[in-house]
Amino acid sequence: MAFTAINTIKAGVTLCAAFAISSSAFAQAPVVDANGGSNLEQRIAVLERIVKSRTEMQHRLQTQLDNMQSEVDQLRGSVEVNTNELEKVLERQRELYLEIDKRVEALKQGGLANVGGTGASQSNSAGVTPSTSSSSPQEGEDEAYDSAVNLILKSREYDKAIPAFQSFIQRFPNSEYAPNAHYWLGQLLFNKQQWNDAIEQFNIVSNRFSDSVKRPDALLKLGVIAERTGDSSGARNFFQQVISEYPNSSAKRLAESRLNNL
Repeated sequence: MAFTAINTIKAGVTLCAAFAISSSAFAQAPVVDANGGSNLEQRIAVLERIVKSRTEMQHRLQTQLDNMQSEVDQLRGSVEVNTNELEKVLERQRELYLEIDKRVEALKQGGLANVGGTGASQSNSAGVTPSTSSSSPQEGEDEAYDSAVNLILKSREYDKAIPAFQSFIQRFPNSEYAPNAHYWLGQLLFNKQQWNDAIEQFNIVSNRFSDSVKRPDALLKLGVIAERTGDSSGARNFFQQVISEYPNSSAKRLAESRLNNL
């Protein structure tokens, strides 16, 4: 009986000891397992390297994007400058063509007037100055206008051309060349960015000389000045006026282009 009790106690002690050992082993397994801990650290290290590599790559890509954006902005600026220069060249060519047409028409009319004329008029056409009389007012008008225009088209003395056109307008306010003179003067002032003075001249062309071939260009310039001085609404009105009133003019195409960019 005692022996049995002793054996039972021993068995219980042994069972408790085994249970305690088993529980301790389970509790310490994550720490004791050296291989498992090493693999986890390796994985963490690999992930850290991947994250670091991706971060560095993102920084490089961002730097490249910033550089590309800077280059694009520079290219846009160059394109805008070249576009403005091209517009100026086209405007000068158009104005030159208009002046050539005007002069050809004047020469045709002058040639018809000289048909059957006197020997004195023939000598004038050959460049001989008559000694009996001075130049007529009409001849003085032509010479004054030609002199002012040549300061632009030939010698390119733009600063001298301004007072030349001002003098012509003062001397010959009702001349057939008056709308052209006002427009040229406005263009010269426009190039010097004297906006208010340029507006005054273009308004004269637009309001006083409604039949002038310069009127669509004057309206276009009024729109450009409004655009450059921050008056988008006024610019839009001028451009739309050019488009509606002069649908077949070269100024209409420029007005459409500027209207689309507003």
